[in-house]
Amino acid sequence: MTASPADSSLFERLEVPSAYQMVFKAIEGEIVAGRLREGDRLPTETALADQFGLNRSTVREGIRLLEQAGLVRREAGRRLHVSLPHAAELAPRVSRAMVMQRVTFRELWRVAMALEPAAAAEAALGADPAHLERLEENLAATLAAAEAGQPITPWDVEFHTLIAEATGNRALILCREPMSLLFYPAIRPLFGNHAKGHTAVQRLIAAHGAILTALKSGDAATAEAWMRRHIVDFKRGYDVQGLDMDAAVDRRTAPE
Repeated sequence: MTASPADSSLFERLEVPSAYQMVFKAIEGEIVAGRLREGDRLPTETALADQFGLNRSTVREGIRLLEQAGLVRREAGRRLHVSLPHAAELAPRVSRAMVMQRVTFRELWRVAMALEPAAAAEAALGADPAHLERLEENLAATLAAAEAGQPITPWDVEFHTLIAEATGNRALILCREPMSLLFYPAIRPLFGNHAKGHTAVQRLIAAHGAILTALKSGDAATAEAWMRRHIVDFKRGYDVQGLDMDAAVDRRTAPE
C-alpha cells in the first residue's frame, strides 16, 4: 500500500518574516517604486503603527533597519525623512562581504583594470572646473606628503575617488567604491617609506600628473591609457616585491 500525498512530506517549512521585517519591506518598496521620494517626510511612529496595525516597538525596529540601509534619516525634531544611500554608506557592507568571501588582490586588480581606465576616459569628457581643481589640490597634497615622507595612500585613494565622481556616472561610482576600500590600501606596501625618491612613489606621482593633464585637455584616450598603465604598475609592484596576489585581502587595511 502506497502512502497518500497527505501522508508524505510534500511541503517545506515556511519561513515567515517577522513583522518588523515586513514594515521594512513595505516602506522600502514605496521608496524603490518612487512613490516616496528623497526628502519626503514619513508619518510618525504612532501613525505608522496605526496604519500597519502593529505596536510602536515593532515599527521602531523596522525603521531601525531602514536607517541602517540609509533609506531614512532623522532631521530636526526627530522626524523621519526619506534619504538615498550613498556609495560611501553602502560600500563597507560589500567590502566586508568580499573579505568574508576571501576575495584576493588579483581579483580586485582585475576589476580595477576594467573600471579605473573607463572612469578616467569618462571623466575626461565630463569633469567640470570644480572637479579639476580638487584633483589639482589632491596632486599637490600627494607631492607634499611625499616630500615629508608621509603616507601617500590616502591621497591615492582620494585621487581615484575624485575621478570616479567627476564622471557623474552613479552606476560606476556605486560599483567601484567597495572595491576601492580594499584595493588601494592593499597597495600600501608598494610605497616603502613613502619618500619622494622611492621609485613606486615617483611612478605614482608621474601617472597622476599625466592623468590630470589629459583630463584638463579633455583627452579621453590618453587619460584611459595612462590609467591603464597606472593600474598595471600596481601589479608590477606586487611582482617586484614578491607579494602574493592570490592572498585574501584584509579589511583591516582599509580606511574606515
